[in-house]
Amino acid sequence: MTNHEFYMDLALKNAQAMKGQTDPNPLVGSVIVNDNRVVGIGAHLKAGEPHAEIHALRIAGEKAKGGTIYVTLEPCSHHGRTGPCAVAIVEAGIKRVVIATLDPNPLVSGRGVKILEDAGIEVIVGVLEEESRKMNEVFNKFIVSQMPFVTVKAGITLDGKIATASSDSKWITSEDARYDVHKERSTNQAILVGAGTVIHDNPELTARIPNGRNPIRVVLDSTLKIPLESKVVTDNLADTWIFTSGSHDPDKKERLEEVGVKVFVTKDPKRVNPFEVLQVLGKYSISSVLVEGGGTINASFLENQLVDKVMIYIAPKLAGGKAAPTFLEGMGIDKMADAVELADMTVESIGKDFKFVGYPKYKTKQLQEGQRNEIWF
Repeated sequence: MTNHEFYMDLALKNAQAMKGQTDPNPLVGSVIVNDNRVVGIGAHLKAGEPHAEIHALRIAGEKAKGGTIYVTLEPCSHHGRTGPCAVAIVEAGIKRVVIATLDPNPLVSGRGVKILEDAGIEVIVGVLEEESRKMNEVFNKFIVSQMPFVTVKAGITLDGKIATASSDSKWITSEDARYDVHKERSTNQAILVGAGTVIHDNPELTARIPNGRNPIRVVLDSTLKIPLESKVVTDNLADTWIFTSGSHDPDKKERLEEVGVKVFVTKDPKRVNPFEVLQVLGKYSISSVLVEGGGTINASFLENQLVDKVMIYIAPKLAGGKAAPTFLEGMGIDKMADAVELADMTVESIGKDFKFVGYPKYKTKQLQEGQRNEIWF
């Protein structure tokens, strides 16, 4: 590991520690080095607060002058809720800036570098670039598309079941794996299920870990059939948003809204289009969604090419049964050659179980809204 990689790795670790706090802003870390000593370090803590570079510069003070600053993302060049970091770096007298990756937004990418180079500062780009991109996979998608990053999560038996033939599902995975799921929930801004999950399991859909952040609970329910006594309606532990269709029960809608549930009526007269749901969530600056639905919900998002990441917890158990539900149903494919492959796979042992994470690589061209399969709710 070179010196540049060593200090950038430190900046990346500092940024990663803030996961779940900065949405919809990116995770950013910064380290200032002068005379082979770390004199400043910082991370972006929360949207609207100073960026990582500003924290590091404040700690370094006069020791920043003539030093090198390491930043996991290109310093910003615009005036938002905070001033441009590139200008602050110039004013601090930094002589070299090492950047992991440029801003993914093509409208601003390279502008921060230009400010620095125009001021005579040496700029190095691309140190631990892939690590930085992976860390900010959510931001990288959202800032360009204004659509949330979608992760489908499921806990399954070794033969792919999410419940027995009698619908019993407690518990498939171990306590260790379930704790890990709560950590994943805490780092996502929203968690999404179908009405069937609410009716059958009556879940809380919260992050039950110390200092965990509860995501917004999103339910797809075309007729508003979920019970008014459901936990997601009554417990007040997190906001609940329900997406319904034109065929919803207006009296039920009014009663749900009276207790604080936000109800969105989508365009279709009978079903809820998942693509439209993601568009609406994006407009509310929801940059990440964890889908924990059943086989139909999961298939709807995957077959419509709306899934960015798949996260499967596999328990070493066999359930069997033709009637036992699987985590992916829907229409399916005709030929194995058309199966969606997962790339960049990682496998982790958690307690008795295994956690598989991968990224779908769709073989067909990205579908447009009007071309999407009509697997709606």
